[in-house]
Amino acid sequence: MPGLYFEDFEVGRHFRHEITRTVTEADNTMFSLMSMNPQPLHIDAAFSEKTEWGQRLFNSMFTLAIMVGVTVQDTTLGTTIGNLGMTEVRFPNPVFHGDTLRSETTIVSVRESKSRPEAGLVEFEHRCFNQNDVLVAQCRRVGLMRKRGTAA
Repeated sequence: MPGLYFEDFEVGRHFRHEITRTVTEADNTMFSLMSMNPQPLHIDAAFSEKTEWGQRLFNSMFTLAIMVGVTVQDTTLGTTIGNLGMTEVRFPNPVFHGDTLRSETTIVSVRESKSRPEAGLVEFEHRCFNQNDVLVAQCRRVGLMRKRGTAA
């Protein structure tokens, strides 16, 4: 199913995305090392056991990517021209290996583009929860969205 066009978004519209993702130790280690992040909280079990968490933390940048990524199927698949920015990124609770993540999105604002008549700006508020419905991440994201009938 293709994503939604600019005209399909309205302030207050809420999505509870069906795609979920269980995160693993391999995910965490690979992402941390691929992104050049040597933080021992992510990659060193012996170090992490001595912290307040007692175990490794899942990399928050990967949590952010998953939170936004699982929203694409329902909202922006093939209809985004580009992301313009993210604000208010927060990680209020930790994610651990074996947690299953799900996302919800609410449309915060919608406005015509001043410089691109074929597009509009949509502000999304994304929230990510673990399997216990504990909020683990949230952000606001602005996407430049294609209007219906415009060429890709």
